Amino acid sequence: MQFSSRFTIATHILLCIAMFENEQKVTSNFLAGSINTNPVIIRNILGLLSSAGIIEIKAGIGGAFLSKPPEKITLLDIFKAVEKEESLFHFHESPNPQCPIGRTIHSVMDGKIETIQSAMENEMNNITLSRLLEDAKKNM
Repeated sequence: MQFSSRFTIATHILLCIAMFENEQKVTSNFLAGSINTNPVIIRNILGLLSSAGIIEIKAGIGGAFLSKPPEKITLLDIFKAVEKEESLFHFHESPNPQCPIGRTIHSVMDGKIETIQSAMENEMNNITLSRLLEDAKKNM
């Protein structure tokens, strides 16, 4: 299973905003150049981040700005803002109740899947944009 690239693009966007918002106007064209993608894709993701309250987009003067400090934005916040799927795994709808595995697969797997999802969310919740920004600056 693989998620879309929206999460990594959104994280890239937020790192650029955090790094450059006080130095220059951070526009969709500027971001598209950094990410090497179409500005329309950037605008769509900016809209999702704005709807989630993570960024503000200023009309008129232009540019995107963080709505809260980078240490208050987690990877889980970003993920939930841009990914449509709420669960990591999608269970097949109708396992065969006549099969011994088919009739028990949910009782065997459901709790384990929830544990895996919780572990991922807990880890994402412990990583902040501020931490990623520090890592990015170290690698420049």
